[in-house]
Amino acid sequence: MKALPGIGKVWEEAIDDFLIYLRLERSLSENTRNAYLHDVNMLLEHLSQTSPAGSSVPGPSDIRDEHIELFLARVTDSGSSPRTQARILSGLNAFFRFLTMEKRIVANPCSPVESPKTGRHLPVVLSLNEIERILEAVDLSLPEGHRNKAIIEVLYGCGLRVSELTGLKLSQMFPKQGFIRVIGKGDKQRLVPIGSHALKALSLYYHWRNSLNIKPSDDDYVFLNRYGRRISRNMVFIIVRELASRAGLKKTISPHTFRHSFATHLIENGADLRVVQEMLGHSSILTTEIYTHLDTAFWQHTILDHHPRP
Repeated sequence: MKALPGIGKVWEEAIDDFLIYLRLERSLSENTRNAYLHDVNMLLEHLSQTSPAGSSVPGPSDIRDEHIELFLARVTDSGSSPRTQARILSGLNAFFRFLTMEKRIVANPCSPVESPKTGRHLPVVLSLNEIERILEAVDLSLPEGHRNKAIIEVLYGCGLRVSELTGLKLSQMFPKQGFIRVIGKGDKQRLVPIGSHALKALSLYYHWRNSLNIKPSDDDYVFLNRYGRRISRNMVFIIVRELASRAGLKKTISPHTFRHSFATHLIENGADLRVVQEMLGHSSILTTEIYTHLDTAFWQHTILDHHPRP
């Protein structure tokens, strides 16, 4: 993905340097860099369409908060949700903050712009009983049955994102030491403990896995399809939804639901928020705090047990 053509040398150089900064200094993945570039391109497309006929797009140093607000108003009119608008503003803010840091512009035009209110979205969480029902719904008589059970056990037992699960390699597994090395967003690595239930499910799955005609390029990946290739994200979504349906659950469930449940259950059972943050690979603890939606009785019990003067 590249910057819009015909935007001028100043914009092109600013965007190229910004992408280099994201890659080298912030170590962000290609997908994340493309998301930032998409936000900047959307702004440039808006500027090119609203500039007077025959005139060029205003340069980065000419952009004011009014330009940003008019652009966001157009995004709103297109039907984008407040969450999408907030994400786009965040991308633009990162770009202009970089230009400010590099002293290419005097001030960040996004700073005075108020971010759209997105509300606090509480994720769908499964109870332990519901997770056990999903595991029991796995048909172990099917050749891929033990694989599907191992997928659920690892998603829930390690709190992985679906991309982390499909990208998990045998070389990242350390069963004797009881942990796995996960490569998360921005290629950041973290160590995550893996429990006995997940390890047992994996060992049973490996019997079927080793019988496959595995493609050399996919030989190191843990989870494979029946053709010996790395399993896709879409396939994991299908497996999860079919098992949830078979278990009779009415909730809207995705692979990420097990990550939400993993974090919530840890906190409910007294895990430190910072530890959960490390386990999930969140860069900010504010993201992890969403999992503290516990009932008042639990918090009251915890506080009274630990307060010096209850």
